[in-house]
Amino acid sequence: MFDQMSHAWISFTWTRYVHKKFSQQYKATIGADFLTKEVLIEDRLVTLQIWDTAGQERFQSLGVAFYRGADCCVLVYDVNAKRSFNTLGTWHDEFINQAGPSDPKHFPFILVGNKVDQDAGSRRVVPEKKAKDWCASKGNIPYFETSAKDDHNVDDAFLCIAKLALEHEHDQDIYFKTVAESAPKTEEQPAGCAC
Repeated sequence: MFDQMSHAWISFTWTRYVHKKFSQQYKATIGADFLTKEVLIEDRLVTLQIWDTAGQERFQSLGVAFYRGADCCVLVYDVNAKRSFNTLGTWHDEFINQAGPSDPKHFPFILVGNKVDQDAGSRRVVPEKKAKDWCASKGNIPYFETSAKDDHNVDDAFLCIAKLALEHEHDQDIYFKTVAESAPKTEEQPAGCAC
């Protein structure tokens, strides 16, 4: 969701997560792209739809179309680029504004600090404590530091995403279940064409 360098995390990391391989070839996303992966969480088969929304300001107007209906939002920054960290608040607020969740204070987010593998951490400019403090200020958002190249914390980050999405979906199901119970029942149609 950020500058081109941070955005690469999504492409590299979801390729690592979904296909279990790493490639240094980066193809810029124009607009949005997505992959799916089925995972088993607490004896429940869950299909994750992982949307990559390019994260560049020129595509910000597309946010409404992709953010609405989301069950979780992953904010990504590069631990080696202060600018990407400094824009987190803007992206967080932009997501809330465009997604319009019913309970913005409790909408599930996670924060991912990427590229922890680069130069054995010698290029790092955003300390882990600073990121954790930011997460605490936003309601204790879960935080992961990852490396798609080394496969560090990738599965853990996506597992957290899936669990948060399930919890959010469960909250939504409670609301919609009440609505569905009050709807009148319809008669079953005979087998064949539903026209």
